[in-house]
Amino acid sequence: MLKKYLDEKNILFLNATTKDNAISSMIDFLDENNKLLDKESFKEAIHKREKIISTGIGMGVAIPHAKLKEYSDFFLLIGIQKKKGINWTSLDGSLVRIIFMIGGPEDNQNKYLKILSNLTSVIKDHSLRKQLVKMKTAKSIKDLFLKI
Repeated sequence: MLKKYLDEKNILFLNATTKDNAISSMIDFLDENNKLLDKESFKEAIHKREKIISTGIGMGVAIPHAKLKEYSDFFLLIGIQKKKGINWTSLDGSLVRIIFMIGGPEDNQNKYLKILSNLTSVIKDHSLRKQLVKMKTAKSIKDLFLKI
């Protein structure tokens, strides 16, 4: 299912030093690539969700997400933190190096849960996570996901 949302244009290498900086960089990237209908409402929804509980799920991974009524389908942006990890207040205390930002419609919970389920099954693979943070091109990351 993730293959539908994978595109080299949806992979970003980050040099962020904070969670807010990483989120802002990813939102700016989505906006520059015409993925967002309203940058400010998306940003507000991401931050509102983050305040409820950290989207740092552990294992060096965060999944910030926003579901808004304006969207008809989901989109996914993969952010890879190239330097030291980011303090995301993760559930296991680990620093984040891999970020999956998800956006989409608020009224399609089944599809959202399928995307989330696919992501979580992929990121449980320690070897795959190690490979992701070492990769240097968007194409290599896309190719890795296509093999899964």
